[in-house]
Amino acid sequence: MRDLEWKTYSEKKVFSTPIFDISEMERTSHDGRHGKFVRMDSPDWVVAIPWFLREDGVPCFVMEEQWRHGPGRITREFPAGLVEKGESGEEAAKRELMEETGLTGRFTLLGAVCPNPAFMNNVQSFFLVEDIRKEGGQSLDPNEEIDIVEVPVEDAIRDMGKGIYDNGIMMGAIGFFLRYAEKHPQLRTLTV
Repeated sequence: MRDLEWKTYSEKKVFSTPIFDISEMERTSHDGRHGKFVRMDSPDWVVAIPWFLREDGVPCFVMEEQWRHGPGRITREFPAGLVEKGESGEEAAKRELMEETGLTGRFTLLGAVCPNPAFMNNVQSFFLVEDIRKEGGQSLDPNEEIDIVEVPVEDAIRDMGKGIYDNGIMMGAIGFFLRYAEKHPQLRTLTV
């Protein structure tokens, strides 16, 4: 695998925004190829997957509906956000869940991935949140507007990847949830 590594000769920040920077690197491969490459430098991301049993025994997620400026429409997602400087992923997930929903609970790390290693350098962590309870109200950023919805687990799994569920990050969240649920089937099974 060492033959796949590229050596970095120069690196500089070429653009900055409030949520990410763009850097340009000059790199050379083991066989002498040379090129300029662009990298998006972003804080790490977190997703909280709040899970509970509804009174009728149906396993449900707490999800959010909000306007997304990228596609210019409303999406349905799990609570998520950026890891702030000095925070761990779990601390950020707890903060984001509290700010966006007023909920807290017991957090379990399901996994972490690089969202797109072709040009990004951050990590996204996914946390299952069980034993959820209301601890406060929403404390949203000035330009956030979020509606909270309860969604049966099986409905979210069935619909993920289409319509208001077409967020790729949420597909990753469902993938990690499904892998974890293989060993914890009660997360998907109706209880009577």
